[in-house]
Amino acid sequence: MKINLAASKQFPHRLRQGAALCALALLCGGQALAADAAPAKAKNVIFFLGDGMGPVTVTAARIYGHGEAGRLTMETLNRTARIKTFSLDGQTTDSAPSMAAYMTGVKMKNDVISMSSDTNAFDANGKPYQNNADSTCVAGNGQAVQTLLELSKGAGKAVGAVSTTRISHATPAATYAHVCNRDAYNTITEQATPGAPRYNLALKDGVDVLLGGGLRHFLPKSDPASKRNDNLDPLSMFKAAGYTYVASGTELRSVNPASVSKLLGLFTASDMDYELDRVKKKLNQPSLAEMTEKAIGVLKKNPNGYFLMVEGGRIDHALHGTNAKRALEDTLAFDAAIKKALELVDLKDTLIVVTADHDHAIGFNGYPKRGNPILGKVANYADGKLALAADGKPYTTLVFGNGSAPRRPEDSDLTNVDTEADDYLQQVGVRFAGSPGSETHGGGDVMLFSAGAGSDSFKGTFENIKVFGKVKNALGL
Repeated sequence: MKINLAASKQFPHRLRQGAALCALALLCGGQALAADAAPAKAKNVIFFLGDGMGPVTVTAARIYGHGEAGRLTMETLNRTARIKTFSLDGQTTDSAPSMAAYMTGVKMKNDVISMSSDTNAFDANGKPYQNNADSTCVAGNGQAVQTLLELSKGAGKAVGAVSTTRISHATPAATYAHVCNRDAYNTITEQATPGAPRYNLALKDGVDVLLGGGLRHFLPKSDPASKRNDNLDPLSMFKAAGYTYVASGTELRSVNPASVSKLLGLFTASDMDYELDRVKKKLNQPSLAEMTEKAIGVLKKNPNGYFLMVEGGRIDHALHGTNAKRALEDTLAFDAAIKKALELVDLKDTLIVVTADHDHAIGFNGYPKRGNPILGKVANYADGKLALAADGKPYTTLVFGNGSAPRRPEDSDLTNVDTEADDYLQQVGVRFAGSPGSETHGGGDVMLFSAGAGSDSFKGTFENIKVFGKVKNALGL
């Protein structure tokens, strides 16, 4: 299926401007659009997404990095809001429809990437509309809906997506691709590849900056490292389209943004490593802050401005694995990227938005004393002694409501266990079968922080789909 968002006949919901434009917001085909776009306040937008970064994760990361009275950089942004995250068919959303809600203003079903509300991710028998990472979506199963990145590209702005996951993973994919099922990584990659049969024509000459993991979906099946099922060679096609390609932290650091117009960086075969491992093992991968800095350097040369999405994607993966330490380390790395962006931009013409797509089933537990290690066992504030559960054994401050965390026999008694160790997995309530990684998302609201041009409307409590209109209006699109 070739997607051409520029063709209005494929998008009957697109606004038609006539002699008399309504001054009220219209709801057309499930997408909220303003009839009269507000005067542009922001030339640029940087949209930061901490995947799975719910309120407990934010609080724990603050204590872990700065103490109870400290502040994360994101917490210094002066406009805050509370975001409802439910999807069209779930009280608890997954990353695909929640990020797509921010990017399109459309409420969609779990596992769907930037498609209309009537799109199904699974057929009537429950089979996913993807096979071995290729989309099997059938005709008539929904239609593509326009994203903020595509709108920005259509307005002549530069655009980019940066992530610590595969660049074809749900969050970055929701900015530039349209598929029925999020696991169609090969199809998503093809939609971003200039000249490919299923290239998304709304991207015009391409997403100007793409940085993250996922090289295995950019290589033809003849390559032993490939996960593709065809002979398409996206990496070669990107290079032929004029992209500068980098494959390591060293190569990215050597890039001079002044001499680069398009930049592709693929630093790992799949997702990038956790920040804790990247630093301790001295891996030749860039930090999220370094990727953010280079992306801004390339994009800011466009006189019309830019739209950049930056995801701290592996926060979510560590939480799924009930490994709180790696989740907190990645949250701090995400916060460092925000700090770097604030050093590089002028908030008079740039809107910064920081939020999460969903929560996780992580809890802040007991009555620990001030200064107690957030990854440690609870020591009571009254007497400083270890708090004990009904079985007479200590417990940690951070726990998970569910998950699969196989343990050694001695881990049922944490008295002599180092709960601050890198690989320690927090205890869980509802236990699932299988290996670590099955902890679920949480359905709670998440936080949004914002600052800069057009940030005035980011206050109160509202659904995730409302963020789209606020960003769109700030850009005057």
